[in-house]
Amino acid sequence: MCPGRGSALLGQPRPGANFPVLVPGDQTRQRTAPGQHWGQEGHQLLTERDPAERDPPRGPQSPWSRFQKGPEEQTARAHTKSRKLGARPVPGMAVALAVALAVALVPLAAEAGKDPLLNVCMDAKHHKSQPGPEGKLYEQCSPWKDNACCTANTSLEAHKDQSYLYNFNWNHCGVMPPKCKRHFIQDTCLYECSPNLGPWIEQADSSWRRERILHVPLCREDCEQWWHDCKDALTCKENWHQGWNWATGTNRCPWGSACRPFRQVFPRARDLCEKIWSGSFSYSPEPRGSGRCIQMWFDPAQGNPNVAVAEYYAWRRRSSPAHAAAPQSDRAARALPRAMLLLLLALALLLPPEGLRPGGSL
Repeated sequence: MCPGRGSALLGQPRPGANFPVLVPGDQTRQRTAPGQHWGQEGHQLLTERDPAERDPPRGPQSPWSRFQKGPEEQTARAHTKSRKLGARPVPGMAVALAVALAVALVPLAAEAGKDPLLNVCMDAKHHKSQPGPEGKLYEQCSPWKDNACCTANTSLEAHKDQSYLYNFNWNHCGVMPPKCKRHFIQDTCLYECSPNLGPWIEQADSSWRRERILHVPLCREDCEQWWHDCKDALTCKENWHQGWNWATGTNRCPWGSACRPFRQVFPRARDLCEKIWSGSFSYSPEPRGSGRCIQMWFDPAQGNPNVAVAEYYAWRRRSSPAHAAAPQSDRAARALPRAMLLLLLALALLLPPEGLRPGGSL
């Protein structure tokens, strides 16, 4: 008898065989070789895999395991749900971005909300873009050091007989007396350094500046003293803004013009203040300390009196019907759109798009 067959007839499995063995006398039970088992209905022979080859465990089994969806199906279902109910932004990220934009918005909103006529610098040749403290300003310009539109170097040049500021020579008709020249130095310091001339800043049609001052009310004492100290000095022109001979690179008297005493060119203090710089100043009947006129001279230890004067005239200008009907100034117009843009960006981050809100349509 063949050993292999005899083993099969006796119900003993051949070593390494992968098929079931029937046990005589028991047709309801079936025995499998190691590593094999029968299916649920007994019609299919299954071979068990090595435990190391099995799928990794997915957590404890529950009666509802067969109803759980696979990862891909769960992702697709989540997308469908989000389309129906609306996507919601991540709260932490939205709040963080909104706070960051709000912080950036603060200075722009402040710039847009402040009065464009107060605490400003002219858009001119040597002025700073914004007023601020200077560590030190030279001599007569020092009263403005706490809040100035000029730099220390500009204040130094203002004291020279002929500086690089405008190549203007005070001594065009001989040496100007010191008591007279100090008023022109003070006039230059006021023009270059003061941040309180906003109510009188106007657009200028000039190649070297975009803005100028016009009709600044100069206090009566400042005009009178200026004229008194300069009445014996010599000049050849009434309007020092134009009409000079610049052939040599600096101002010289035009051909045919004679040098005369100030008291002849400017018979009154009003004439000097209002004509010498083509209307930059107007003679004010108001005295110093009245709060109604700009002072060229003041004691910085007592504060800058021109701050209150600028506030008063800014209020008058805002209250006038002509100002209400006038278009918005360039300064305010530049600041407002930037502030509004950042505000809209912050709102866009906090609010989801209309199509992603619950109830919105795609």
